[in-house]
Amino acid sequence: MILISIKDIPKKKQSAHAHALLRECLKKYGINYSDDTPVTKNKYGKPSLTERPDIHFNLSHADGITACFVSDAECGIDCEPIREYRPNVMKRVFSDSEQKMLTSAPEKERDIMFFRLWTLKEAYIKAIGIGLSFPMRDIEFSFGNGCIFSNAEEYEFKQYIIKNKYIVSICKKAAG
Repeated sequence: MILISIKDIPKKKQSAHAHALLRECLKKYGINYSDDTPVTKNKYGKPSLTERPDIHFNLSHADGITACFVSDAECGIDCEPIREYRPNVMKRVFSDSEQKMLTSAPEKERDIMFFRLWTLKEAYIKAIGIGLSFPMRDIEFSFGNGCIFSNAEEYEFKQYIIKNKYIVSICKKAAG
């Protein structure tokens, strides 16, 4: 289950808003999530429900958008407003083929392409539970015929472009 909220929330309240979305999602699983719900964190800080290891979740928030993903498999979600891309970040975290794809895109499409790739990478590293310690150049994405292709064969990806203003990417471990 995915919940997305497009709403300007002050930075100090974004995390609380993300947890409110999580609370709503977990109701569908019969879980009454609160501040008292036992949560375990892995060594990189990825949280999970201590008493429900069969339920996985991930949260994301940025200026104007908050997102929550709850699944029966390891998952990750990332959301970002589309803004001017940063070439220095591209060089540091995108593979050579991703950099070529971005720089060869028409100039008016580069910002959206950057955040399409960025959010997919973020969703993946959040799904695998190791965050930014993962060498992001090692996960590679491309697009074609409305599909997302990746070298992470054990994972499935989806992406939502909302009002050409926000991008939300999700990653879920594929079934068996």
